[in-house]
Amino acid sequence: MKALSLAEALARIDGMPDSDVLRTRFLKALALSAHARAGGKLRTLPSVARMEPEWLGVWYTPGVSAVSTAVRDDPETSRTLTGRGATVAVVSDSTRVLGDGDCTPPGGMGVMEGKAMLMSWLGGLNAVPLCADTRDAAGVPDPGRLVDFVKAVSPSFGAVNLEDISQPNCYTVLERLQAEGSIPVWHDDAQGTACVVLAGLMNALELAGKTLDAVRIVLLGSGAAGSATARLLIRAGVDPGMISLHNSRGSLSERRQDYRGEGFGWHRELCRITNRQGFDGFEDAVKGADVLIAASGPGLVKHHHVKSMADRAIVFACANPVPEIYPDEALDAGAVVVGTGRSDLPNQVNNCFGFPGILKGVLLSGAGAISDGMAIAAAGAVAAEGRRSGLDPRRIMPDVDDPGVHASVASAVAVKAAEEGLTKAEADPDEIYRRAFEDITAVRSAHEALLEAGLLADFPREEIGDILRSVTAGG
Repeated sequence: MKALSLAEALARIDGMPDSDVLRTRFLKALALSAHARAGGKLRTLPSVARMEPEWLGVWYTPGVSAVSTAVRDDPETSRTLTGRGATVAVVSDSTRVLGDGDCTPPGGMGVMEGKAMLMSWLGGLNAVPLCADTRDAAGVPDPGRLVDFVKAVSPSFGAVNLEDISQPNCYTVLERLQAEGSIPVWHDDAQGTACVVLAGLMNALELAGKTLDAVRIVLLGSGAAGSATARLLIRAGVDPGMISLHNSRGSLSERRQDYRGEGFGWHRELCRITNRQGFDGFEDAVKGADVLIAASGPGLVKHHHVKSMADRAIVFACANPVPEIYPDEALDAGAVVVGTGRSDLPNQVNNCFGFPGILKGVLLSGAGAISDGMAIAAAGAVAAEGRRSGLDPRRIMPDVDDPGVHASVASAVAVKAAEEGLTKAEADPDEIYRRAFEDITAVRSAHEALLEAGLLADFPREEIGDILRSVTAGG
């Protein structure tokens, strides 16, 4: 097969039978080859201009001693004299990686590196992936050990992004770090998904001619993403009685006995306040619903489910890498707007619209925590950027690669943090936007310079064609 660009290869797949399945197989095969060639997705480089031998006395010994003693005397100076104030720890125990489950501690590094890469490219942040082995002697994940690990490394970072931790440990770790930790913590699988789903839903409802306070919403899946999404929707103004959550064990209600353990406080509250109609299961609840938000597993939403929903229904199928239902099938069943978590399909309702700008705003403002109000402000900023770029049933989100989107999120988050008293000073929205935008474009300029100098691993087009031939031939 002749040499192909990635865009050309994907276009060929889109014209084939079972294109959705082939696209996923192709991207997975290409990912293995590309990651092996690149040796991972991150590189550490100095951020200073002068590196002559005499300058080592400034950057290292003896001059750097002044930095150590200054921080000792005033710990807050660590945020300006070192990179701490612009650096995020991306932390996981790798017990629930994407839809692949427990991948062992090092198995999460591919996703954590990807998260760190996006924080740099989209948020102008430094980010370090940390996959921690915090299992006990029997190999059981220990949330207490993970909490202790994060607390131990916190002096090196300005904020923490938690990722790919199985439930209920993910809730326990987040809640304990929020209460006991010394720096802001964000759980992207929960809070991040909720924030971006809210942003997408704001714009989808505008296209559907419906409003947030007058729709019935069904959530399929009540894990970290589903429960946090329900919680944030309620904070944003949705009537909790008009929300129902469903999983493989049935509907969430006060009859449920499986949420009595540690870490399930959110779920117990949702069991109490949602599902006013008393639906017994998903099949019953989805009939006549205005919105379906699925964060469960591949293929679990069927054509007849969407067909049974209200007119001009909205479907977000967020499972990754394979959604609960593909957009074409949901649209054929009558949905007016369909979103997924995938970057290669229309209406990407993916966390990357949220966490880079949110964490940038947190660090630029010096916020001591990340509140639901800040997440809602971020969602509003993303939605506003989407409207500014023009809404369409196949385009409810803005351009994820636009630095202005993430700078706007950073600004909105910083302003909200100041309003809520979570910062020591007022936040100037224009100044926060300017600083975020400049940091993001600086990263891109540096990347372009490295690319032009031939210092970054590229992927041969010939191999793209070979991989496409292998995948489409069933190899």
